[in-house]
Amino acid sequence: MTTEKGREGGRHSGILGERAELVSALLALTVYLTGLTLQLTGRGGGPVPQALFIAAYAFGGFFTLREAVATVRRGRFQVDFLMLVAAAGAAAIGRWEEGAVLLVLFSLGHALEGYAMGRARRSIEALAELAPRTALVRRGSAAPAEVPVEELTVGDTVLVRPHARVPADGFVSDGSSSVDQAPITGESVPADKTPVADPAAALADPAGVDPDSRVYAGTVNGAGALDVVVTRLAGDNTLARVVRMVQDAEERTSPTQRFTDRFQKFFVPGVLALAAALLTFGALTGEPFTDTFYRAMAVLVAASPCALAIATPAAVLSAVGRAARGGVLVKGGAPLEEFGRLRTIAFDKTGTLTEGRPRLTEIEPADGSGREELLSTAVAAQRLSDHPLAQAVVRDGAGLLAGAPAPEAGNLRAVIGRGVLAEVDGEAVHIGSLAYADSLAGPPVPAALRDRTEELARTGRTTMLVRRGERWLGTLGLMDAPRPEAADTVAALRRLGVARTVMLSGDDQRVADAVGRAVGMDEVRGGLMPQDKVAEVTRLRRTARTAMIGDGVNDAPAMAGATVGVAMGAAGSAVALETADIALMSDDLRRLPFITGLSRRASRVIRQNLWLSLGIVAVLVPATLLGLGIGPAVLVHEGSTLLVVANALRLLRHPD
Repeated sequence: MTTEKGREGGRHSGILGERAELVSALLALTVYLTGLTLQLTGRGGGPVPQALFIAAYAFGGFFTLREAVATVRRGRFQVDFLMLVAAAGAAAIGRWEEGAVLLVLFSLGHALEGYAMGRARRSIEALAELAPRTALVRRGSAAPAEVPVEELTVGDTVLVRPHARVPADGFVSDGSSSVDQAPITGESVPADKTPVADPAAALADPAGVDPDSRVYAGTVNGAGALDVVVTRLAGDNTLARVVRMVQDAEERTSPTQRFTDRFQKFFVPGVLALAAALLTFGALTGEPFTDTFYRAMAVLVAASPCALAIATPAAVLSAVGRAARGGVLVKGGAPLEEFGRLRTIAFDKTGTLTEGRPRLTEIEPADGSGREELLSTAVAAQRLSDHPLAQAVVRDGAGLLAGAPAPEAGNLRAVIGRGVLAEVDGEAVHIGSLAYADSLAGPPVPAALRDRTEELARTGRTTMLVRRGERWLGTLGLMDAPRPEAADTVAALRRLGVARTVMLSGDDQRVADAVGRAVGMDEVRGGLMPQDKVAEVTRLRRTARTAMIGDGVNDAPAMAGATVGVAMGAAGSAVALETADIALMSDDLRRLPFITGLSRRASRVIRQNLWLSLGIVAVLVPATLLGLGIGPAVLVHEGSTLLVVANALRLLRHPD
């Protein structure tokens, strides 16, 4: 049936609103059945059943006629037009009951189809209802006042009570709680939220706020009250962007939909030509005009590609809606179908397969030294540095010391690119690379410690040798650790049919190899500049459809060059939402198997629908040529359309 946006799945203006078409179809069915009963029992006068059939024409054909007129004015002939021609033809030869059943079943099928499609759309529109309409705003010393969310401005502080929905995007300035972010990110476990250290600095750079302090409109607060500073207006928050982009996704047609649109453009006029040819053939053979005309009208009904027209849009709409509920934004049918056909996936390393921050992974004391002395000395000296590696040593090392006090350090001096020098309890402490250690005067690095340091470097660790005074205390190994779910995700993708996984990284090849081995990559490419990643994606695309998974910002060129670009952690990131074909709203890699499985299933449903719809046409056309009537033809026809829609709606229940 028609898929024009103006129809909007059966929504119409008027007193009855979107139920108008269904009510009209039910009225048509009622008067038709009444007329048919009177005709079969002989209880009504001759004109009465015919009058009821004419009423069925009026009720059943009203919306069909309106839609057909609109499409013909645009120079297009669609299914509605074929139905009207067939119904008018049946009336012209006195087969009012045949034309009535055609319009009744067609309008009823269209109304039920509209209801089913509306259900798919409502699953998307329900996202828009998640954000509360009002917020409690703290302004000055006055008590919190309730205002519409549209009146919130950037910098306002809103009170989010326990178990209430967050009214705006922002960051926590006071209080702590756990927040259910499933409506936005699809995360099954609530995320713990803590206040930022400096609200003024956070407001000046909202993009730099730690995820543990960031909240989104439409998410659900837990047991603690929160003060949230607003960073985005209501119309521009993450939820509003997601809703807008999911709705816009309907406009981005898939390759299959483009094919069916082109097919219908030529098919419908072809059906009209076939009907005309049948009329001509009947006249030449001397067949009674009434029989020839009826057969031509039946062929019009049988050849109408209703199910074909709705096969792809119904599946795409259902899948896009289900993905949005699962924390994945899919921008239309094209990326959905393409992702379902992927054989190769390329991953960025930092922040995608790894956590994006180094961790202290190895602590190797030298002979004659202890683990606690090595850690406490390194933590004391590195506490004075703001280097990311130094901060990792302090963060992880302090936790391992289990509250034991570290000595005081001072007089930190950095040797750029090599290490640091500080004083701890009056002794000089050197921390740095093996090259830095070899440049120092005094005792050389012990052979066993050197061997262990070189072994760690070969496995991709960044190493730090620690010397206090004249004693070598040991070496520390740091690494940007793989995400806990990365290996399981790669294995799940392989089970789903992804034949090749490739990691692209700007890090040293040894570091990249270590991460690649840990997560189960098929290929690893290290030492790549952004332009090199683009070249690698181009190379991969020569042999297979390829997706590029990245953060949507630094990897944007490579993502643009891939068959499908997928952004990780897009919640709150306008750039990631805009640049990616598919956006994982959370940093959870487990969303990848979910969307892979959903897209593959959607592709299967689309193929099933196409074969079913084309198969029905292929069977019905010969059947009507051999004498099948309009009534049975339209019954099979409309039944196949509803079956196609019902098959597509199964995607709404795709498991997480």
